[in-house]
Amino acid sequence: MSTYPYRRILLVVDLTGDSLQIGRRARDLAVALGAQLELLHVVEFMPVEPMGETLMPAVRIEDELLAQARQRIAALAEELGLPGASHRVESGNVKAEIVRIARERQIDLIVLGSRERHGLSILVNFTEDTVLHAAPCDVLSVRVGKGASA
Repeated sequence: MSTYPYRRILLVVDLTGDSLQIGRRARDLAVALGAQLELLHVVEFMPVEPMGETLMPAVRIEDELLAQARQRIAALAEELGLPGASHRVESGNVKAEIVRIARERQIDLIVLGSRERHGLSILVNFTEDTVLHAAPCDVLSVRVGKGASA
């Protein structure tokens, strides 16, 4: 058994183009430490005002979004060479679900992406910031986007 403090790593992805880069970092870290890696994506639904009878029922739209997310996270696990890794899609408040799953699964390290911010975007409360302060464990933020190293 390893003496490293990280035995259970939670990779949080938004399923954008950057997810593969973040996933590779988390996978490589998990392999180096002999840790278990789990993947998580959270779908946060925005309230929809009904616009008439032609609007597709919100429940059906949510079910389709969840199904698509499940396919995409399974494909990401496959692309990362982790077809047997635990991967899940949850719905709800992104920050709250990440923290809930980390506690529930007794996660030692959360890995997620971080984008460089400029101007007024610095004032906005981003997921990585709030997860960092609420998480029951360490958080590793992988820089993605412009200016990120490969």
